[in-house]
Amino acid sequence: MEKKLVPCLVVSILIFCSVTHVRSDASDHRYKVGEDVPLYVNKVGPFHNPSETYRYFDLPFCSSGPTKDKKEALGEVLNGDRLVTAPYKLDFLNDKDSEIACRKRLTKEQVAQFREVVSKDYYFQMYYDDLPIWGFLGKVDKERKNDPSEYKYYLFKHLHFTIFYNKDRVIEITAQSDLNNVVDLTEDKEVDVEFMYSVKWKETEIPFEKRMEKYSQSSSLPHHLEIHWFSIINSCVTVLLLTGFLATILMRVLKNDFVKYAHDEESAEDQEETGWKYIHGDVFRYPKYKSLLAAAVGSGTQLFTLTIFIFVLALVGVFYPYNRGALFTALVVIYALTAGIAGYTAASFFCQLEGTNWVRNLLLTGALFCGPLFLTFCFLNTVAITYSATAALPFGTIVVIFLIWALVTTPLLVLGGIAGKNSKAEFQAPVRTTKYPREIPQLPWYRKTLPQMAMAGFLPFSAIYIELYYIFASVWGHRIYTIYSILFIVFIILLIVTAFITVALTYFQLAAEDHEWWWRSFLCGGSTGLFIYGYCLYYYYARSDMSGFMQTSFFFGYMACVCYGFFLMLGSIGFRASLFFVRHIYRSIKCE
Repeated sequence: MEKKLVPCLVVSILIFCSVTHVRSDASDHRYKVGEDVPLYVNKVGPFHNPSETYRYFDLPFCSSGPTKDKKEALGEVLNGDRLVTAPYKLDFLNDKDSEIACRKRLTKEQVAQFREVVSKDYYFQMYYDDLPIWGFLGKVDKERKNDPSEYKYYLFKHLHFTIFYNKDRVIEITAQSDLNNVVDLTEDKEVDVEFMYSVKWKETEIPFEKRMEKYSQSSSLPHHLEIHWFSIINSCVTVLLLTGFLATILMRVLKNDFVKYAHDEESAEDQEETGWKYIHGDVFRYPKYKSLLAAAVGSGTQLFTLTIFIFVLALVGVFYPYNRGALFTALVVIYALTAGIAGYTAASFFCQLEGTNWVRNLLLTGALFCGPLFLTFCFLNTVAITYSATAALPFGTIVVIFLIWALVTTPLLVLGGIAGKNSKAEFQAPVRTTKYPREIPQLPWYRKTLPQMAMAGFLPFSAIYIELYYIFASVWGHRIYTIYSILFIVFIILLIVTAFITVALTYFQLAAEDHEWWWRSFLCGGSTGLFIYGYCLYYYYARSDMSGFMQTSFFFGYMACVCYGFFLMLGSIGFRASLFFVRHIYRSIKCE
């Protein structure tokens, strides 16, 4: 089995490298004077609704000639990019002054359409030699007007492009709308529009290799970066101090337990056992729904591996700003390639728990995360199709993703499951399990599952909630996130705190003579995902200006999938830590 997995892994790595670096040489072009440098219009949409974007020519813009779609990579399509040739011609080193791009007579309906999008703060996005350009479509004049019916609506019709070059390469581009050269859209009447543009070329000393640093620096200005670091360090120190305090208490209590139990063994062997030693015959009794637990641990382990790979790529610089779709491509490819890890982990653990129907367990593992994600995608893609938004995936892209799932994910999942079934690993319980389970004593309300989950999720969440704002502002806004080193540190702290708090609660559960710790440890470890979803509610209503059914459904739908993934990943971390801890303490004492 291992010999079969090696060539699959090699091929998978080659596929991954080719896909994730599909854009590495896309903008590495050298141009001659007068050569046509490609300018593409991408999408338009309301500024406060990042998921609600439409094709540029869905609005009644004119074109200087027949338009041509640009071929997009998988990640770019998932990102909602739909690039089309622009009506503006920006030849290399050719200055232009008030050049007419195209003319169009707008009907009353088209004027009303433009007026509506201007009122909603629509922006446009273009790409010039793979450099992003943004701008607003128009403006609303509200000065000295209290009644909305008195507002004036204007469409910008003149763009000023300023392009910086270094020898034969494009380094930077900016686009500014002429605020005085506008079309009045206030009244429903036909209007003749001349869309114009100007081009100014300027030389710069910035090398080609550093042309993307402008976007990184805009997201990490010195004072912002200093505040960011300070807030993260403050949060982490607070959490680590609390964790250290609890760890010290737990270690002292455990030490006293070991001394007490050793003394009891020497003084009176027939003395009645109390506390967690009392339930040594039940603590390794296999849990209910062990197939589901094994599948959850397998899926969580796969997502943890996926996260580590993403961090490695981020730290080595693959996800530089506006490397369009690289993150989505990496997520799809790496998730497909790590399916074998889920299959191996789930099948191996399920067989250790003396499970028999490993094929059903493998099917459950494959569907546990992909199933809810697929159902969510079907609903949201239908919504996007209804809105004619670029978030709606073309049929060809859906076929490609299905083929990746059918030809890569499923075979690797099966191979991993077969390897896990044949691993012959034993569960390694340090004490024997009795034939009949002991009755669990009546416990106070705060020792029930839900209060314990609330306690377990709060401390890890408090370590990451500051960083969550920056991530949300990047994913669901227009900020650029580039400081992956901070994010990686926060992630490591999240894992440490999650593992420890789950272990601590498992100890307190066992000390109360409650031996059903298996599912409790998984649920307590994953409860941080529920807190993150609670933060989603706060962010949407208190920190963002998002609105509309489509944006709301996309935000809460996909964030539900992300938080569910966190639940599985952190749940498997908490369970693994608790399993290690329980084995350790029962191995350290003598049980009859």
